[in-house]
Amino acid sequence: MIKISPSILSCDYSKMGEEFENMKRCGADWLHIDVMDGHFVPNITLGAPLVKCLRKCSDLVFDCHLMISDPKKYIPDFIKAGADVICFHVEADSPIEETIDLIRESGKVAALAVKPGTDIEAVYPYLDKLGMVLVMTVEPGFGGQSFMEDMMPKIVKLREECERRGLETDIQVDGGISLKTVEIAAKAGANVLVAGSAIFGSDDPKETISLLRSSAAKYF
Repeated sequence: MIKISPSILSCDYSKMGEEFENMKRCGADWLHIDVMDGHFVPNITLGAPLVKCLRKCSDLVFDCHLMISDPKKYIPDFIKAGADVICFHVEADSPIEETIDLIRESGKVAALAVKPGTDIEAVYPYLDKLGMVLVMTVEPGFGGQSFMEDMMPKIVKLREECERRGLETDIQVDGGISLKTVEIAAKAGANVLVAGSAIFGSDDPKETISLLRSSAAKYF
């Protein structure tokens, strides 16, 4: 199933509640929430207290992408704040399996992300416990970067591995997704599409979301 997850990194922070309501009206499935600590990546964004406040503004799935050094320490905070999907990086410092188990024990969806320089095989030991794998198609930390098409073989390989194991794992792409790149990612096997500026910067976000979905759906 195709899922469109607008990245709130590109929304107007002065009216986030309104932006969230509008994304639901426009047909978004999830909301992608980037959490950065200024250490794991060279930028700082929002944390669990703000996610808790934002939870009051929307009943869409909160897709929280933790770009932080010690995700295990903060998992309980994000669970309490109302995150639905909690994704952390295989390159982070926390024990991977323990962190996954902590997320799963709460009834939330556990996901692992890989940076562009990390081999996709790094997630294979944990694949049977994951609801989603995020393949970064930009270097994490800032929005507005160009799509890295050379990441597509990772997605192809991951989709093949999931099918070999009989898994229906979601594969997410984050970075540079637009009407020009969405088919490239979907053809490779990605079904969860994060788009920031392509949606929030659009004159007609509802139409953009619809076109992203229909373009990707050709391959599923």
